[in-house]
Amino acid sequence: MKKEFMQMAIDIAVESVKELNGGPFGAVIVKDGEIIAKTTNSVTIVNDPTAHAEINAIRQACHELNTFDLSGCDIYSSCEPCPMCLSALYWAKIDKIYYAADRYAAEKIGFNDSLIYTELSLPENERSIPVENIMKEEGQAPFELWQKTENKIEY
Repeated sequence: MKKEFMQMAIDIAVESVKELNGGPFGAVIVKDGEIIAKTTNSVTIVNDPTAHAEINAIRQACHELNTFDLSGCDIYSSCEPCPMCLSALYWAKIDKIYYAADRYAAEKIGFNDSLIYTELSLPENERSIPVENIMKEEGQAPFELWQKTENKIEY
């Protein structure tokens, strides 16, 4: 079934390009052999730089399953997930990530994630977007309250 799910991700990515729906990326999330989410990149049609196929699939699957924990699910992505999507997949607790094209193939057609990989390894004061840590002590208030809250939903 792995190849069928991957082919589905590739096919919807191809359709997305043909219909100019946001980019050449597709993702399918599967749980127990059942498709939970199937979607594409929609960055340009919804004007949302985070609307990558994997993020859209995570949102769709969480809505479908009524949970923020996608343990027990696998994702099939037409391309290697970018750093944002990879992070989101870890947060969602996806069991396994399958991908077809890699980041280098994406880079060749103008989707370059290398800047982000490089930026993440730099000290804050050397990054291309300035980062400044302010009000550090005051910023602890929400964390202190979270620790004391007994009826919180942990994730």
